[in-house]
Amino acid sequence: MIVSSNPATGTELSRHTPQTPQEVDGILDAAASAQAAWRRRDITDRTPLLREMARVLREGKEEYAALITAEMGKPVTEARAEIEKCAMTCEYYAEHAPAQLADRPVASNATESAVVYDPLGVVLAVMPWNYPFWQFFRFAAPALAAGNGTLLKHANNVPQCALAVEEVVRKAGAPEGLCRTLLIEVDQVAGIIADPRVAAVTLTGSTEVGAVVAAQAAAVLKKQVLELGGSDPFIVLADADVAQAAATAVKARYVNVGQSCVNAKRFIVEEAVADAFVAAFTAAAAALKVGDPTDPETAIGPMARANLRDTLHDQVRRTVDAGAHLALGGEVPDGPGCYYPPTVLDHVRPGMAAFDEETFGPVAAITRAADADEAVALANRTEYGLGAALWTSDLDRARRLTRHLDVGAVFVNGMVASDPRLPFGGIKKSGYGRELGAEGIREFVNTKTVWIGPAA
Repeated sequence: MIVSSNPATGTELSRHTPQTPQEVDGILDAAASAQAAWRRRDITDRTPLLREMARVLREGKEEYAALITAEMGKPVTEARAEIEKCAMTCEYYAEHAPAQLADRPVASNATESAVVYDPLGVVLAVMPWNYPFWQFFRFAAPALAAGNGTLLKHANNVPQCALAVEEVVRKAGAPEGLCRTLLIEVDQVAGIIADPRVAAVTLTGSTEVGAVVAAQAAAVLKKQVLELGGSDPFIVLADADVAQAAATAVKARYVNVGQSCVNAKRFIVEEAVADAFVAAFTAAAAALKVGDPTDPETAIGPMARANLRDTLHDQVRRTVDAGAHLALGGEVPDGPGCYYPPTVLDHVRPGMAAFDEETFGPVAAITRAADADEAVALANRTEYGLGAALWTSDLDRARRLTRHLDVGAVFVNGMVASDPRLPFGGIKKSGYGRELGAEGIREFVNTKTVWIGPAA
């Protein structure tokens, strides 16, 4: 049974019986049939669907945001912003997809030669609970524009969001079957990946699950894109605007209650300004309102599940036991709900849990570096490589240092965030492939060479 519960109260919201093998087979048949017809449409006939998806999202913003807040605890202000970002991304690809996938002439020994981009087919999206609308639409908008079909296997704690996502695409006028949600158990995923009606798979989730899905897809030689865990560094050098860096750092860490692979997690600060940064950061974190996620003033709602909170608290305890200083928080509160307070750990070093492991929740680990070179070395001392922030007033030095950070994105004097105009993804154990931008829309296409000689 797939059960939806409110993490703020523990109240059960809904129950869903997993689809039977016969029902899944019907969904796969319908998706393959719908995609076969969808791919034959010109891209300019496909992109109006994306504009309609944006319209439906905005019209239902309050309803969909409330659903996100109820199922996974996101503060409602952030949930509304998530829906708006989905709509903006749909509009971006509606405008830019035709140019991004236009035939590209290439001079060769042929009379005519070009690179063309054809859709792959039906793509399975295995998605997490932390951004239950955004994670899907950032993949689906370009995939649908490119002529693919989509199947969504969502995390089982957000089944109502999963069904709502399907509803958005249907209300926008998508052909029947082109975008469907699979309400299935985890052990059914391998069979879906292996099914010949599925062409490729994209996954956002943990590194451990990514490795399993990658192996399943590789066994049947299917394309995959993986956006996995992260332990993003937020580097503050001595010449940075410390007050601005600290204010941005608090947002970078605690947005979505700290439950994002691209949250800043390790704050690596040059020793000369470390005390000032820690004081400003801790004061701002302490001022965040913790409470009812339906209250627009709330910044920190509950974590999505109790087991996630337990794991996080264990990481905090092990880090403190190893010698870090607990500057704020670090205690599980009494009362209902999966709440954990904004927590700050200072003097964190490599070998401690909060440095070596991904902390998925409202815990910040602050590490002090002797100079910029040590800061970069510490930033790279992780098995992850998703994003990094670098704060300095010397932009020439910043441009040099960005090339030495082993990540998929570096943001200078800002916080790492996804943007439909720019590719998003990681290296090392943060995965491979890209979403968003022109690179993202080309992940699930066949890049085909067409060579034409003289007429016979």
